[in-house]
Amino acid sequence: MGGETGIRVEEVTMEFRRAGEEPGSLKELLVSGWRKRRPQTFRALNQVSFTVEPGEVMGIVGANGSGKSTLLKLIAGVLAPTAGRVVVDHSRVQLLTLGTGFDPELTGRENLYLGGAILGYTKEHIDRKYREIVAFAELEGFLEEKVRSYSSGMVSRLGFALATARDAPEILILDEVLSVGDMFFREKSEARIQEMIHGGSTVLLVSHAPGVIRKNCTRALWLDRGRLRKLGSPEEVCAAYEQQGRGKSKDLAPGR
Repeated sequence: MGGETGIRVEEVTMEFRRAGEEPGSLKELLVSGWRKRRPQTFRALNQVSFTVEPGEVMGIVGANGSGKSTLLKLIAGVLAPTAGRVVVDHSRVQLLTLGTGFDPELTGRENLYLGGAILGYTKEHIDRKYREIVAFAELEGFLEEKVRSYSSGMVSRLGFALATARDAPEILILDEVLSVGDMFFREKSEARIQEMIHGGSTVLLVSHAPGVIRKNCTRALWLDRGRLRKLGSPEEVCAAYEQQGRGKSKDLAPGR
């Protein structure tokens, strides 16, 4: 299955090594006994397993630091797992993030070509899609301005328009891309993503917003501090995730 247009994650663990802290003064060095502290290991993912069938739309929810970004990088082939394996054809994967490679000292037009190259587009492809990208981003008249003068919303709109300026890939990974711009642009961007999803792609959709997962996904999973806490229908998974969030809010309430 993984060699077709699906994804299989098998008992995946991902660890990163943190260098031990060096003494900040001669006194600290003497107190520590002249010993260098051992490097520490941080486990970003811990024995995570799941499959995404061809044509399925899998949602991923989790708080910051839960391992979502690490998981996406493993599936996209940017990282290799410490243990376990990811079975997927990386040549068929498109990882869609916003503003990838944008340089604030370059103009919007220059960044379109730079960002497009990072995403694997040819110059000819950007040439053909240029007017369409600019129109979708609603940035006519701003492309010769340096990106440092753009608002965050303008940068997000340009990044989204660029990242989606292609036919639907076989495996599409969407990392927080449905929260860009104002309400009207979000509606337009969601419509474009829906076109890509319904074009037959296998999709991984990451979002902090449970409503986005409920609306767009056929299944979902919840990552919590590197562990797979729940896998099932979007409603079940989002309800469990929200319940935990409400519990934490109560714990932090005054007087508790």
